Amino acid sequence: MGKYFGTDGFRGEANKNLTFEHALKIGRFLGWYYGAKEGKKAKVVIGKDTRRSSYMFEYALCTGLMASGADAYIMHVTTTPSVAYITRVDDFDCGIMISASHNPYYDNGIKLLNGNGEKMDEETILKVEDYIDGKVEIPIAERHDIGRTVDYVAGRNRYIGYLISMSRYSFKNVKVGLDCANGAAWSIAKGVFDALGAKTYVINAEPDGYNINTDCGSTHIEHLQKFVVENGLDVGFAYDGDADRCLCVDEKGNVVTGDHTIYIYGLYMKERGKLLNNKVVTTVMSNFGLYKALDKVGIEYEQTKVGDKYVYENMVKYGHRIGGEQSGHIIFTKYATTGDGILTSLKLMEVMLAKEKPMSELAAPVVFYPQVLKNVRVKSKPEAQNDPDVQAAVRKVKEELGDTGRILVRESGTEPVIRVMVEAPENEICEKYVDQVIDVIRAKGHVTEG
Repeated sequence: MGKYFGTDGFRGEANKNLTFEHALKIGRFLGWYYGAKEGKKAKVVIGKDTRRSSYMFEYALCTGLMASGADAYIMHVTTTPSVAYITRVDDFDCGIMISASHNPYYDNGIKLLNGNGEKMDEETILKVEDYIDGKVEIPIAERHDIGRTVDYVAGRNRYIGYLISMSRYSFKNVKVGLDCANGAAWSIAKGVFDALGAKTYVINAEPDGYNINTDCGSTHIEHLQKFVVENGLDVGFAYDGDADRCLCVDEKGNVVTGDHTIYIYGLYMKERGKLLNNKVVTTVMSNFGLYKALDKVGIEYEQTKVGDKYVYENMVKYGHRIGGEQSGHIIFTKYATTGDGILTSLKLMEVMLAKEKPMSELAAPVVFYPQVLKNVRVKSKPEAQNDPDVQAAVRKVKEELGDTGRILVRESGTEPVIRVMVEAPENEICEKYVDQVIDVIRAKGHVTEG
């Protein structure tokens, strides 16, 4: 991770941590880097979510791009995966998504995508940061080299058509609930489900610039749970602000997480001989119950660091077809380069219809284990993590849990914190073992008091 950009872009409170000057400079650099530097005119596509500040950042990015001689193609309000798709299929030099995902409205973010629709490589990100910090000078475009903006809502429409083409079945007479989080999915999701014949019921699809993710969407799934049950729906799907993640609600009102989705679609692929390498990709935070369920059906799995970026890198490196996070970032590498909430919901619908089973039955084999996670503020993360006595305490817990649970001790990527997590058949067991390890960390003097 760089000075400004983390694993999911440059994110912060609008005009506090992330300012319009930052956006202007990002546009300036990318317009030159992909254009004048290479002796051509760069083409860059931009999308945004429904935050009020997204307009400001959109115009700042466009200004920077044009000032460096690039043409900026504006998709307006759209989803992160749609920008990734259009960047790739329409041969753009790079793509930009303005969104802070599931964060509150006053935050925003700038996500950069390469010409393949993948998250921008670290080397290029560091060059952008050097320009932001004034370490690099680049020329400004003049006369006929100055860039322009192009209305590219057609790109969003092409993406909608692509999603509709993904379905192998008609959704006729299926009652589907959608929670659009007052975000980017509001102008896309319902149209896709309607076109496929579903009886579509929508909540939180009236964005006003301030209500994105507010008590709605995948971070507040309880509202969709109630909506599905009260309206007798067959299934429900909740997206986050930029619709790159999806959580599901079955017909009984139970939550179907990203872990469930990996199991449901991974098994469906295996049964059809489509699960390459017989593996799915998870992060270290996937629930132990998922691994037990995968073991029972003979599916192997990879574990990566937390972050869909790392999941995707593993999938590309080893040729795996499905992976993701418990939070609902699911990647289908045959169809997309990023997590795609709407695509995920279509794939879950496909399994329901192909197997002619309700979602509750499809998800039932994944039984979540109780989990306790506690954060410990420490003086030095590496010293605490590598302390021989701490490591011995962790090994002891692993031995005592055996195959009935697991312990995970990892460093926070953004705070001076060690996270200690245990999953076991009972909550009391989790608490006991988490506290056991934390007691050793404290006894060895690693904890920051206060």
